[in-house]
Amino acid sequence: MKAAVITFPGSNCDRDLAEGFRLAGFEVEKVWHKETDLPQGTDIVGVPGGFSYGDYLRCGAIAAQSPIGAAVRGHADRGGLVLGICNGFQILTEMGLLPGVLMRNAGLKYICRPVGLRVATSDSPFTAGMARGARMTVPIAHHDGNYTIDPEGLARLQGEDRIAFTYEANPNGSMADIAGILSANRRVLGMMPHPERATDATHGGTDGSALFRSILGAMAAA
Repeated sequence: MKAAVITFPGSNCDRDLAEGFRLAGFEVEKVWHKETDLPQGTDIVGVPGGFSYGDYLRCGAIAAQSPIGAAVRGHADRGGLVLGICNGFQILTEMGLLPGVLMRNAGLKYICRPVGLRVATSDSPFTAGMARGARMTVPIAHHDGNYTIDPEGLARLQGEDRIAFTYEANPNGSMADIAGILSANRRVLGMMPHPERATDATHGGTDGSALFRSILGAMAAA
């Protein structure tokens, strides 16, 4: 299985995300944002965390207009898997691949620490290998992670079982404790916490590995 990890100016988690995929058994290719095509045979696109374009204008807004953006949208439109983490989640909302926006944290401060998450659904390729309600601990590192959506959109996410992860103790003010959501076809996941930073025991834990293993298992089953 092949993963393509995008790098933008200001990305700082692209290597971590590539390693998360590699450790799970993926072949990984890095893609610079000025490319116009994804590598042949790409199964999943990873959009990493960081501060793309210095977070100027709005977090993720400029990156969403990068040359590679059209290829990422096309991959998603064809039913390909896309995983956006932290700044990657922000980029996917700016691309229109996921609903809602990521606002300034409720406390107006940057937060960087491990948090507890709950798996809110097992009905996706990203979480099929995890039990609904399972707990995991992964780091967060963001200033604009407060997930916000209109009441109708929130009701749709809840009614369609598209909330992938929730915080055990809400660190940033996100509506309904949301830490990650799925697209309508369940093939795109955006999440603020960093599972790729929790795949090596020497870095403090391996709970994040479950997500990458789940993706690989779902692809193999398909």
